[in-house]
Amino acid sequence: MAIRFGRHLPTTLFMCLMLATGSGWMADALAADSGLADRVVVHKSEHKLYLYNAELLLGVYKVALGLSPVGQKQRERDFKTPEGRYFLARRNTRSDYFLAIQVSYPNKVDELRAHQKGWAPGGSIMIHGFPNSPHHPTAYYESNDWTDGCIALSNSDMVEVWMRTQDNIPIDIYP
Repeated sequence: MAIRFGRHLPTTLFMCLMLATGSGWMADALAADSGLADRVVVHKSEHKLYLYNAELLLGVYKVALGLSPVGQKQRERDFKTPEGRYFLARRNTRSDYFLAIQVSYPNKVDELRAHQKGWAPGGSIMIHGFPNSPHHPTAYYESNDWTDGCIALSNSDMVEVWMRTQDNIPIDIYP
């Protein structure tokens, strides 16, 4: 059986190559058309994560936060989710949670604030799904703030956020 690629194969390969290499206007145009986010916004008080491409809202997702979600993260083990501008730093498929995208916390302001008080600022803030080895029923993770300071989504929402974001895009976390 012969496989026929059709007359659009060269164009398709070129567009894939341009997108994969991040080449200029072509990548920007394809990203907008494909539903890729260029920024993430989290409103802690709403327990919502928003994906945007320019001003176009691509998706809204329910999130769980740190065990003590109100207020700015001050130090490690305070169970708060940070507030401010950060960036998606890297992806981890081997996390203890279903997929994980690292947030670039702490930034310079966070480090200075913690060090002025003699504290370690903490780190390893992630956007992730539910635990791979849960200690509670699924309903617990769906209805409570349960992380050490991370932003958690259902596993199905995590897949969508994973697929619609790229590293180095901004994430703004508001109270």
